[in-house]
Parts: sequence; structure tokens; C-alpha cells
Amino acid sequence: MSLYDDAVLVLKDYERQPALRDVYLDHLASHPDGVWKACGAGHITASALVIDPARERVLLTLHRKLGMWLQTGGHCEPGDATLADAAMREAREESGIPEGLEPLPGGPVTLDRHSIPAPCHWHFDVQYGVLAPPDAVAAISEESLDLRWFSYEEVPGVADESVVRLLAGIRARLGHRT
Repeated sequence: MSLYDDAVLVLKDYERQPALRDVYLDHLASHPDGVWKACGAGHITASALVIDPARERVLLTLHRKLGMWLQTGGHCEPGDATLADAAMREAREESGIPEGLEPLPGGPVTLDRHSIPAPCHWHFDVQYGVLAPPDAVAAISEESLDLRWFSYEEVPGVADESVVRLLAGIRARLGHRT
């Protein structure tokens, strides 16, 4: 199965945000290359919010180009078999935690479509949650200006609404009150 086929299946199975999910599916139906950065009309990206083992903090990266605190994530690459694989690879690369990250069950937590500068125009982000192992030591990557753990309560003060929504979705999946 190709990454494109996986993306279509994952999105068809995703029951939350139906209107936005349909925008993603329409994009893929119109753009067979819609999972790749080269697709000028926009492309699927995969991201993951890393949760600490105590489930009290999240790891955010200060994005080098955007200057914003965000979850780990980025473009799909040819070696990614699935969207979940892409999100996990990005989480490992950008968190500096090479082993032991565990995806939250249940597939994507949220979707977030946002505009980006030309030549591409849209990122269709498929967002996951991952749990860090107990001995996790984060290390900053070349793509970040900084990397830091934030308590759940701190996130709305440092991150944009898409990260806040993703955290709320993860907390609901974990059974935490938001």
C-alpha cells in the first residue's frame, strides 16, 4: 500500500471534523501527488504532540522558520509507509528522543489545515499524540530554535490555537478533564 492510499484510508476512517476531513479527501482526489511537498496546491503533513510519561506536560519546539512554539511534525518522506510513521519519524527527529515514543491508540487526534507561503499554499496536517518513555531526554534539532516541556496550563499562553486544540483532543483521549 502506498502512502497516498494509507492517507485516504486514515482520513476515511477519521470521524471527527467531518467537513475538514472531506476537504482533505477532496484535495487528495484532485491531487494524486497530494502527500508530497512538491504538490504546489498543498500537501499532507504529519505531526505529533509529545506527552511526558506523567501525562502533565507536552514537548514543544520553537520552529526555526516560523518562530512559533509547535508540536513536532513536517513533510512526508518517501520512506514513510503510513501517516503515523511520518508523524513518529518527525517526533523522533525533532524531539531528539530516538527510542521509546509510543503513539496514542486511535489514530489521528485532530486535523489542522493552514496556509503557508508560495510556492505551496496549504498544509493539510494530520495530528497525532505520542507518549514519551520514562527516561526520555529531549535534544534540540537543527529545525528548532528551542525545545521545551510545558505544563498543560502553559500551552495556551505560548502556542497557537491548533496546538491548544490538539492538546485538548489528546487530554480527552487520555480521559483528562480539559
